[in-house]
Amino acid sequence: MGISDNKILSFTDVSVHNNPKDCWVIINAKAYDVTKFLDDHPGGDEVLLQVAGEDASEEFESAGHGSAARLMLDEYYVGEIDPLSSPVKKRAPPTQLSVKRNTVTPQLPPTTNKPGNNHFIIKLVVFFLALGMAVGLGLYSSN
Repeated sequence: MGISDNKILSFTDVSVHNNPKDCWVIINAKAYDVTKFLDDHPGGDEVLLQVAGEDASEEFESAGHGSAARLMLDEYYVGEIDPLSSPVKKRAPPTQLSVKRNTVTPQLPPTTNKPGNNHFIIKLVVFFLALGMAVGLGLYSSN
């Protein structure tokens, strides 16, 4: 199939081609069957298999592929992606590193502030540590 054939596919059409024996990817709203290229991909087949059946535009662009790689895509072209179809994207859940700093403040359980209560002691220790750090930073930055 060549670029002039203009077959229209949905994200769902591509999503079923997601394994080493049948591997398609979407790059810049075009579908490519890269199954035969898996063994020859300079970055290894696992790179392509991670985005098999998905929109790999972001990964393709961030890898810095040059004009030679872009020209090679024509050889694997399957069709155009209908922009109105819903993308099917399997993504890993967000990690601790992806959470913005200082957006979540850890909360200790409610306490009665009675002596002997572990939560009260923890709050006191945290308070005095924070106070000591604040004083220490204040003294250090004034030098």
